[in-house]
Amino acid sequence: MSDAASALHTSAIQSLPLLARGKVRDNYAVGDDRILMVASDRLSAFDVILDQPIPGKGALLTQMALFWFDKLGAICPNHLTGDAPESVVTAAERAQVQGRAMLVQRLRPLPVEAVVRGYLAGSGWKEYQHNQQVCGVALPAGLRIASKLPAPIYTPAAKAAVGDHDENITYERTVEMIGPELAAQMRDTS
Repeated sequence: MSDAASALHTSAIQSLPLLARGKVRDNYAVGDDRILMVASDRLSAFDVILDQPIPGKGALLTQMALFWFDKLGAICPNHLTGDAPESVVTAAERAQVQGRAMLVQRLRPLPVEAVVRGYLAGSGWKEYQHNQQVCGVALPAGLRIASKLPAPIYTPAAKAAVGDHDENITYERTVEMIGPELAAQMRDTS
């Protein structure tokens, strides 16, 4: 693993316009149709970015994402272009992207996140305590935090603005937001 001196807290790609800096990723415009996504070594917890980066974290996140995009590509198309991230930056900037960046198509993201739960935890546990449901899915009485669910359940979430928390929503609300065909495809693929 890398040492602390080689950790990338914040990328500094001067040859491309910065689009957004998220909790972990820095996104740069590559023309009108592509984005360079650089995974930093920043660590965030409870929506707060911590000062001390974790060396190698960004590279690991990128390699995991690429693995799953490859494995699931036949089931669910993705935004990868297949182009090398190193090809769109200067020679001096290549070390910042090597092994930790992806060159992707610039697409409009869906406002809904697909979540499949096998256990009752996090926001699902909070909702269950209130009404014995998660995203409109009724669950048996008497479950405890981290209980294994009788079967996996699909629990969509509306994507929140930066700094806010995603909101659990029902499948019916998903249909209202993105239409019945895309909502069904999202649920069934998940």
